[in-house]
Amino acid sequence: MSSPNTALAEHLSQKIGPFGLKMWEMIGISFGVLLFCALLLLVMCVWIQNRRRYRRASGYLPTTQIPAFSRDIKEVPVEKSIKDDSALLRIYDGYSDNDSNKGADISKLEHGDSNSDSDSFRYVEKDTSSKSAEAGSTEIVDGNRQHSAHPLVAPSQFSGLPEFSHLGWGHWFTLRDLQIATNWFSKDNVLGEGGYGIVYRGQLVNGTPVAIKRLLNNLGQAEKEFRVEVEAIGHVRHKNLVRLLGYCVEGTQRMLVYEYVNNGNLEQWLHGAMRERGSLTWDARMKIILGTAKALAYLHDAVEPKVVHRDIKSSNILIDEDFNAKVSDFGLAKLLGAGKSHIATRVMGTFGYVAPEYANTGFLNEKSDIYSFGIVFLEAITGRDPVDYRRPPDEVNLVDWLKWMIGNRRSEEVVDPGIVTRPSTKALKKALLTALRCVDPDSEKRPTMGRVVRMLEPDNPKPHQDQKHRRDRAGEIDAEFQRKNSDTKTKPDFKSNRKKGNREK
Repeated sequence: MSSPNTALAEHLSQKIGPFGLKMWEMIGISFGVLLFCALLLLVMCVWIQNRRRYRRASGYLPTTQIPAFSRDIKEVPVEKSIKDDSALLRIYDGYSDNDSNKGADISKLEHGDSNSDSDSFRYVEKDTSSKSAEAGSTEIVDGNRQHSAHPLVAPSQFSGLPEFSHLGWGHWFTLRDLQIATNWFSKDNVLGEGGYGIVYRGQLVNGTPVAIKRLLNNLGQAEKEFRVEVEAIGHVRHKNLVRLLGYCVEGTQRMLVYEYVNNGNLEQWLHGAMRERGSLTWDARMKIILGTAKALAYLHDAVEPKVVHRDIKSSNILIDEDFNAKVSDFGLAKLLGAGKSHIATRVMGTFGYVAPEYANTGFLNEKSDIYSFGIVFLEAITGRDPVDYRRPPDEVNLVDWLKWMIGNRRSEEVVDPGIVTRPSTKALKKALLTALRCVDPDSEKRPTMGRVVRMLEPDNPKPHQDQKHRRDRAGEIDAEFQRKNSDTKTKPDFKSNRKKGNREK
């Protein structure tokens, strides 16, 4: 009698089927076919899943992906909402100077067909106002470059933008929208790089140029900076603030889309490549400084909670074709609620611009911005860096050197040599006095930015205005200037420079 193993072997060795294959060969072939079918089914499932993801990426973002937004920030309403359905957005660039420090409401958009593609552009804004060029415009740059009296009218930045954001302001863009705008983030379109991201120049399909800030997705600080910028300037509108047009939140991608300002920044005009085009005139510098002051006055006084920029410096003051200042880069900004005199935070900023009390204590409020603004003001007057170790030891620190020069009655010598047409003595005294007040070591003695704006605005007396008031005002400036002189006659120890915070970028 044969054993069970022998019987099983004989059974498996039997030939079956029309091809004369043995039993064990048929079993092996069947198992291989089943395995192949299973693998094929798995590949098809993965392919279908990826296709669905791609379709979702080119469609609407779900509401859950939109970043958390603090709705506590409000603007002081000064106008009624737009009732005319033809006006989809209100443009605020036409504000008069009297209204520049006030907030405004943005009209809500009626959404169109929700089934259209995400990278299509549906909203077209009607041009409701035009602004004629002012007659008799002054020359802005000494040299070959002159300010045109008839600038070209650019198309509206809101014309043809994508879906209006669920946050109630701006527009949300898909990753594909911004890839197309920047030619897939080409290196040729890089405008600048920072510690948390790269800024690209882009062009939307409607032809509008934009600046796209692509934050690095591997840093927690980048996510924080994204939220801060959205909260700080998402709702605010001012002609001297770089406008945030929208954002992109897709997967780990975090991007901010700004209006494109294509005339460099103040640092480049004072120290960098833009000097090749010519030197800024005194009037152009004062126009830029006044615009910066108005922007800060708006952030400090016209919105609630107030916005403390925390990184005011010449490189963050962009300049448009008409030489208007545009304050940018709110990545370090803090919101200061009503009733709070200050907030305690880690010292951040740029060396040379950080207020001494903030650097020493970490207590931050709007007075810190005022000090930084004063440094920028002195930088514009003198054409010097705040701290420059290439200079002799007694000229390294701009503030200390300038105070010593004024104390020795050499204020005329501090003006940037690149300015061909020198300012009048009165204009120079007013500028220096305002700047020195802003950098006063005692933060309580610094003026508010609203007060600075009033100090800087040009005198435009009415035809029959009493001349005595102007003489009294001139006398006040001279008296205050002489008092500053008496306070700075002693030459300081330039080698004992204060340590100031360094922005960790």
